[in-house]
Amino acid sequence: MKPIDASVQVYQQHPERTLSQDYIRQLVSAIIADENAHVREISVVLADHATVRQLNTRYLEHDCNTDVLAFPLSDSESEPVEGEVYIDLDTAAERCGEFEASFEEEAARYVIHGTLHLLGYTDKNEDGTRIMREKEESYLAAHPPKST
Repeated sequence: MKPIDASVQVYQQHPERTLSQDYIRQLVSAIIADENAHVREISVVLADHATVRQLNTRYLEHDCNTDVLAFPLSDSESEPVEGEVYIDLDTAAERCGEFEASFEEEAARYVIHGTLHLLGYTDKNEDGTRIMREKEESYLAAHPPKST
């Protein structure tokens, strides 16, 4: 069975910061293709601290800022993947210097991380974390963002 053609939607909801919607669509599509994933639709929402924190508190009961949230919407593993990824662009802007990355690189890392979660990867243990970090580095190196 070949992968289903995926729809990647990008929503700019941050009042000031933005990323290239075309770049994000291309990045997520490349991950889907490389992972040979069966995807129906993935929505990436570019948001601020308040939006992501509210979702983190409401759905995960963590009352704190976080970089990325991924919400799978598919009912089972046998269905094509459908989900939402929320990126906190404020966190990317605040933390990029800490990792010697540009704002765009840090935000792209969050997009990759959230997409990998939707595709079934987890970072709940040491091995999962290592695998996700390696994949993040690999995808970021293969698909670097252009600074805006």
